[in-house]
Amino acid sequence: MSAEGRLIAGRYRLETQIGSGAMGVVWRAVDERLHRTVAVKQLLLQPGYTPEETEEARQRSMREGRIAARLQHQNAIVVFDVAEDEGQPVLVMEYLPSQSLATVISEQGVLPPQQVARIGAQVAGALAAAHMAGIVHRDLKPGNILLGDNGMAKITDFGISRAIGDVSVTKSGILAGTPAYLAPEVALGRDPAPASDVFSLGSTLYAAIEGEPPFGVDENAISLLHRVARGQVEPPRQAGPMTAALMQLLRPDPVDRPTMAQARGLLQAVADGRPVAAPAPTKWAPPPTTVGRPEQAPANPPTQVGAVAPASAAPERKPRQALLWAMAIMIAVLVGILVASFVSSGEPGNQGQPQPSGPAPAPAPASTAPATTTAASTTATSTSTTAPTSSTAKQPSKSDIEGVVKDYYSLVPNNLDRAWSMLGPSLQAQGKDSYERFWKRIDKVDIVFGPQFTGGDKVVAVLRFTTKDGSTSTERHVLGMVMNASGQPLINTDQLQGR
Repeated sequence: MSAEGRLIAGRYRLETQIGSGAMGVVWRAVDERLHRTVAVKQLLLQPGYTPEETEEARQRSMREGRIAARLQHQNAIVVFDVAEDEGQPVLVMEYLPSQSLATVISEQGVLPPQQVARIGAQVAGALAAAHMAGIVHRDLKPGNILLGDNGMAKITDFGISRAIGDVSVTKSGILAGTPAYLAPEVALGRDPAPASDVFSLGSTLYAAIEGEPPFGVDENAISLLHRVARGQVEPPRQAGPMTAALMQLLRPDPVDRPTMAQARGLLQAVADGRPVAAPAPTKWAPPPTTVGRPEQAPANPPTQVGAVAPASAAPERKPRQALLWAMAIMIAVLVGILVASFVSSGEPGNQGQPQPSGPAPAPAPASTAPATTTAASTTATSTSTTAPTSSTAKQPSKSDIEGVVKDYYSLVPNNLDRAWSMLGPSLQAQGKDSYERFWKRIDKVDIVFGPQFTGGDKVVAVLRFTTKDGSTSTERHVLGMVMNASGQPLINTDQLQGR
């Protein structure tokens, strides 16, 4: 389409170009048959396309029309017709005098939380209807939300959406969607699902309040995808009453997110001034992948501090359970010693003599020594060398435990051998090779807050990680501590939480 006034499909007269993108050009036009204003979008082919690629692009545009035509909702742009112009498909859509949310943010800056909640509730309503129709949008972002002059918000551009049961025409290996607004599971290479749209809606509304999406912006798409895949969202600073709703939409594990219908209810509650409960803490342990392409999990998946041991690893006991088991064993040992002492005290010539500390003597023949006496003596002698260590080990103080955590983070990433020795069995079970591969990507770690011992076996620390490429992320870690046989605290588990 090179000039205004051109007639398309014998009825649509072009007036003014109102938008353009990677996939097409949009014009305001007049339907001369029905005498109404419409928007006309024509496919924009990139130079150098092969005939096969051209045909694929045509199919994609036709599919967009079919998918969008299924959805009839007041907050979704309606597709009226799919026509052709010089052999190329064009979409004829509802025209809404509007600006995109991206334009509004760019020109006006961030928006008030309750206004964003009203926009989000409208968009969530349309997307809930889309999900009911078997449609996943897959590219939700500020540029695809139109804000009308009357306060109406509408979702548009289902150009890369997927309808369940529709043939896929996206090229293999191409990651669909805008990286900054993708859900973590999509960045890891999984197929988009309704829960992915929920996360993208949360990212879009986050950007409207904070000025940028939760994982920031980066010209290096690969670096940005790595941050998205980690799923570590920095809680918003300006969201006020929207904070709890946003953090529910932005839960890293798709299973934990609300449905789109539930998201609409949360956002409408904020818009109406009603309180929204904060989400419960959750852990996100993404499977080992290369960003954008799933791979078979290695034997020892990457040991990122905060990751959960894989199912194939040795069974993990919680630190509190481990301490209880250790105490039970100590009590059993002491009882064994007392029983052995009582038994031996009845034999002539043994009163007041210490029990031997060397290897247990060979048991007497069954005809001369009862089996129970032999078992008790063997237990006593075999444990006499370890019992004093366990029973006399000094309990570490609060400052001792916090000092271990400080020392650990002063060692990584430069002295990994020493740092590795300060980890408990649960984290070490994940493999040193994977542990080292993770830390080779990190340039330095700064302790922003803490470490603070909170009682039991927990230590809280807020850390700032700087990667080799210069990007930073701030994370809140809850460390589970356990003692070794000599009473030295070790970092045994690490739960990553939002700040």
